[in-house]
Amino acid sequence: MASSSGNSSTCTKFQSSCSEENLQVVMDQRKNKRKLSNRESARRCRMRKQNHIDDMMNQVSQLTKENSEILTSVNITTQHYVNIEAQNSILRVQMVELNQRLQSLNNIMNLINTTSKDCYVNSAESFMNPMNMLYFNQPIMASMDIFQW
Repeated sequence: MASSSGNSSTCTKFQSSCSEENLQVVMDQRKNKRKLSNRESARRCRMRKQNHIDDMMNQVSQLTKENSEILTSVNITTQHYVNIEAQNSILRVQMVELNQRLQSLNNIMNLINTTSKDCYVNSAESFMNPMNMLYFNQPIMASMDIFQW
């Protein structure tokens, strides 16, 4: 029996060392597999991050281009606005000038009508009366040529 118990303890020690070696091999394989998996995961993460950065850079480029186009459009529109405001100012001055001329002509017409009714004098004589000439001394307004740049 002693010999059988000696054999069994040797066998148990052998199985124990065999299973420890197998266990170590399995643990090393799992460790290597986990390392590989982690490396692959990290690689995918870096690729996603790089793709995200590339997408953002493309978006920045596109937005910069759009911003430049908008600024150009705003500058053109502002220039049109300034030109139209200048033309509008000229037209306002011309309107005032024309209104004053119209008023002068209306005053002359009223004078002629009043003079011809009050006096039965020849309208040409009344028209040439120096006192009536005050209506012809209306100021000459500026013309559009002065305001051209």
